[in-house]
Amino acid sequence: MNSGIPIKRARGLDRAFHILDFLLEKKCPMRPNEIAVAINAPKSSIYEIINILIENKVLERCDGEGRVFLGRRVYFWGRGYINHFDLAREAKDHLRYLADKTNESSQLCMLEGSKYTVVMMNEGARHFRINADVGELVPIPWTASGRLLLSHMTDEQILEFVPPEDFVLPDGNRLEPSQFIDQVRAAAKEGFFSFDSLADNFTHCFAAPVHDEHKRWIATLCLIAPRIDAVRNFESYKRELVTRARLLTDKLSGTEFHRTGKSAAV
Repeated sequence: MNSGIPIKRARGLDRAFHILDFLLEKKCPMRPNEIAVAINAPKSSIYEIINILIENKVLERCDGEGRVFLGRRVYFWGRGYINHFDLAREAKDHLRYLADKTNESSQLCMLEGSKYTVVMMNEGARHFRINADVGELVPIPWTASGRLLLSHMTDEQILEFVPPEDFVLPDGNRLEPSQFIDQVRAAAKEGFFSFDSLADNFTHCFAAPVHDEHKRWIATLCLIAPRIDAVRNFESYKRELVTRARLLTDKLSGTEFHRTGKSAAV
């Protein structure tokens, strides 16, 4: 017996998702033939699938040369997911609190496949602005959050999970995997990690883990601050961030309600 879905249709669905993932990764409109070559799929099949996605407003034509990109229907799906997704919905108030309290940019970060991404961001009130693209895929070893989000894995699993090329840092130097694993273990023990950003020369990243009801670290709350301010306010930033991550964890797991009989105030 099979699943009831014809093989041809199943392959078409796989390719449709591949097209959407590819455009999301590239972040720019592309021609159907470019997409076909990039994902190693038959051009005739890709043209057919793209036309169906356009008809359903999942993709949109962007110019007279046939380039396409994600359509408005994807936006509405995303809005619906955020409204339903407990973590994102609950994190929103904590991110706002952290940004208001510290004047720094706050973030909710997660893994996407074998990469790290910023899911939500709330900019602080200071004139200095942190540039971070929500949804951009970043190598895990480049991030403070990555030291926390891989802590449930064994050393062998970490080495299998992180692509070898991702240990090459933005400046071209290579982070030894053994050093990264040592940092993962230290971060797991403390339940917190921070370091000077590897992506620039002027920011410091703070990260604290968020657990689900199964005690898995599924996300992090983060603060991104200028290095001089991070040094000056290190203990207070750390305290606020860890406290908010614990409150969010309690809300998601229901432990705060069961312990006090009411939800934690935000």
